[in-house]
Amino acid sequence: MAEIKKPVAKAAAPKAAEPKLADPIAATIDPASQEMIVRAQKMGIDTVFDRAVAMKPCNIGIQGICCKNCAMGPCRLPLPKGGIEGEDTRKGLCGATANTIAARNFIRMIAGGASAHSDHGRCVAEVFLSAARKETEAYKIKDINKLLQIAPHLGVAITVEKDGEVMDRDVDEIALEVAEKAMNEWGKPEGELLFAKRAPATLYEKWKKHGVVPRNIDREIVEIMHRTHMGVDQDYKNLMKQGTRAAIADGWGGSMLATDLQDVLFGTPYPLQSEANLGIMKEDHVNIIVHGHEPVLSEMIVAVAQKPEMIEYAKSKGAKGIQLGGICCTANEILQRHGVPTATTFLSQELAIITGACDAMVVDIQCIMQNLANVAKCFHTKLITTHPIAKMEQDNVIHIEFDEHYALEDAEKIVKMGIDNFANRGAEVMIPHQKCTQIAGFGVESIQYHLGGTFRGSYYTLNDNIINGRIRGIAGVVGCNNARTRHNEAHIQVVKELIKNDVIVLTTGCNGIACAMEGLLTPEAAAVHCGPGLAEVCEVVGIPPVLHMGSCVDNSRILLAATEVVKAGGLGKDICDIPVAGSAPEWMSEKAISIGHYFVVSGVYTVFGVTLPTSGAPVFHNHICKDYEKLYGGMWDIEPDPIKHAHLMIAHIDKKRKELGIDKARERVLMDMADRQALEG
Repeated sequence: MAEIKKPVAKAAAPKAAEPKLADPIAATIDPASQEMIVRAQKMGIDTVFDRAVAMKPCNIGIQGICCKNCAMGPCRLPLPKGGIEGEDTRKGLCGATANTIAARNFIRMIAGGASAHSDHGRCVAEVFLSAARKETEAYKIKDINKLLQIAPHLGVAITVEKDGEVMDRDVDEIALEVAEKAMNEWGKPEGELLFAKRAPATLYEKWKKHGVVPRNIDREIVEIMHRTHMGVDQDYKNLMKQGTRAAIADGWGGSMLATDLQDVLFGTPYPLQSEANLGIMKEDHVNIIVHGHEPVLSEMIVAVAQKPEMIEYAKSKGAKGIQLGGICCTANEILQRHGVPTATTFLSQELAIITGACDAMVVDIQCIMQNLANVAKCFHTKLITTHPIAKMEQDNVIHIEFDEHYALEDAEKIVKMGIDNFANRGAEVMIPHQKCTQIAGFGVESIQYHLGGTFRGSYYTLNDNIINGRIRGIAGVVGCNNARTRHNEAHIQVVKELIKNDVIVLTTGCNGIACAMEGLLTPEAAAVHCGPGLAEVCEVVGIPPVLHMGSCVDNSRILLAATEVVKAGGLGKDICDIPVAGSAPEWMSEKAISIGHYFVVSGVYTVFGVTLPTSGAPVFHNHICKDYEKLYGGMWDIEPDPIKHAHLMIAHIDKKRKELGIDKARERVLMDMADRQALEG
């Protein structure tokens, strides 16, 4: 008799798990961003803040000890519980040690960062060459003085001897030769990086001694990729030597060329007033946001958006005008030359679209989240990519490829597209009201002017105020945001702690934008946040305690400012002698590793927040955090806590003051608010 099967009850389908959402207040210190995160969550739109809650980082990868450079891997070498006692026996399949793997990963990050900034520089050099050849009407030489200043560093003469008389060369001739020499720096077959000799002579000789002066920009990046291929360089010290060459090629090469050539083409920045945060967007205007890192097209968008006929066209579509805003370093580029306000930092880029008021977002290269396309689908926003190497796969993204020969036409097409889209807005516009005034546009030249006193043209007075103790030291605080930290919090806490202790801050990139959003980029901020010495200097000179020096390629301005401090005298003969420290409190990109390393090998003690992808290889970690100070005068350090982070920098600054014999010059006592109130009573 056949067995009778009983019917099996079907199990109820499991309920879909509720998506993990970010706590807006825990995610960011910025009220405008908090407001937009809440709005996005109500609308069912996920942002980077929610994704950071849902996806945790790989614990082994974050320590730098996972190798995936061949198909036998990935080889993961976790640290034993309790750390390593005795010999480290961890090996990958090929026998690569943790030190080799961590060093390979670290210098591949340097290669990635150096290639990003240096390719940016190459693009600018190509446009500069077109302008010098008179192949484009859109771009012309704007700053002849800057051209004449950089020409000798590229071996280009600015005078010529004729019939026994020294005469000035034709500017067009100089520009063309500068363009050709600059282009040659990426791939010349012999010689060395010309800008390396802009460093203090002592530092340059140090690089020569250790064999790390770059040959050309591209070769150092390519050689990293070769050395880190399976079975090539397997000595962490030798690997880092090549990483050092590539980092110098970035900071003193590709990035410095980008900054200088942009200044010649678009004008050298000088301090100007603007605003920052999402509140710069206007409901009754066409809002166009530019985002990325290269200013060659955004410069044309600024020019086109200011044309009377384009403003009239916007009015014909029902808008009162055109409001430009920026995100990331394209924002910083057009801020420092034109006063175009900055909308927000890297991490909150999606939130600019979530306002519902962004009619067009124009992106070029670097730090652009692909999820912008998904967010744009929920609104009317036109998302426009413009660079041949930076496209998106989503079908709602428009690509208008930049060509310097038709730059004005491309810019007009983009601005008109934003204007035409104004009428397509829904009723869901919500622009946060938060915005702050900022003073930006500082550079080597303007710091020289403002802090030169009666000695305009030198850094003498800045040095004098460091020696007498009114200014304790100098800090370069730069870098991105990281979704593994509270948005903008570490940036602001580090900077506030530094200026409270009389350390003047030079900033670039998203740190500069974060400081602007917090109201730290005004002279008035000094009286509220600074120690008495720095507050006095800022009041007398009329500058903010935090000087915004531009985009992340403009970190080269900080290197040159430090070089000017050395030249002015009284604070040693090398950058490593100066009471100076560097910081990237919320870093996330490979560019930050390249920047950090070129500061370290230029002699700057440099502290990173969040994490450093070296902790899984303690011997290698100690090499870059201790041995490098003996080699180059600078070293890496890591401290996630912002207050401790700042005090590591202050301790280093005090150490340098003591070595210079100026530590006893500081007679002032830091007073907190209670002390000041007691005095007033």
